[in-house]
Amino acid sequence: MARTSAHPDDPHYVHRTGWLRAAVLGANDGIVSVASLILGVAAATPEPGAILVAGVAGLVAGAMSMAAGEFISVSSQADSEQADIKREKQALVDTPEHEMEELAAIYQARGLTPETALTVARELSAKDPLGAHVRDELGLSDQLAAKPLQAALASGVTFSAAAAIPLLAAWLAPAGGVVIAVLVVSVVTLAILGALGAKAGGAPLVPATLRVVGWGIFAMAVTAAIGWLFGVSV
Repeated sequence: MARTSAHPDDPHYVHRTGWLRAAVLGANDGIVSVASLILGVAAATPEPGAILVAGVAGLVAGAMSMAAGEFISVSSQADSEQADIKREKQALVDTPEHEMEELAAIYQARGLTPETALTVARELSAKDPLGAHVRDELGLSDQLAAKPLQAALASGVTFSAAAAIPLLAAWLAPAGGVVIAVLVVSVVTLAILGALGAKAGGAPLVPATLRVVGWGIFAMAVTAAIGWLFGVSV
């Protein structure tokens, strides 16, 4: 059954936070890390073969690392969530009245009178006691629950797609123009990423774009500075 929105003309975007966070993180890391790697290698040697090998290696290794890291970290979060749900389920068996009082206290803290809070707690518990406690006591829901595979796929795929852009720029750049080409293409791509991320999340466009571009430029500038410290002109 399709889920309808209570605000069809003004939708909420909180249900996207899981995959959107992983996707933006993966894409941003793909652009910045591979572009920085290419800049570092290009600063050390003008040989196109070495630059492309480094870029491809960075893309593959980074995508695998991002996907694995997301899967492991989000799996840990999911394990913690399931453990809390299991404890809550057992508490409902062992001390149902105490759990009812806890739920009523939550509603009372939100502004309901003690009588109304207890009525709401009883009515919600009559239909789905575990669901009521998971949602209101633990703050968990199906939409916001940890999804390890979804996060891993979003992060790995977006990392690969984004990392391919500075790599392609380095491949198509004329001899001696790799650094400039990668810098320009990467900054433009970061700006597009920031705008798309803001649009997908319903957030203000300008702050999100400036944040992504600013940190990306900073990371690439650090790479150039390291090259300068080692006596290599970028």
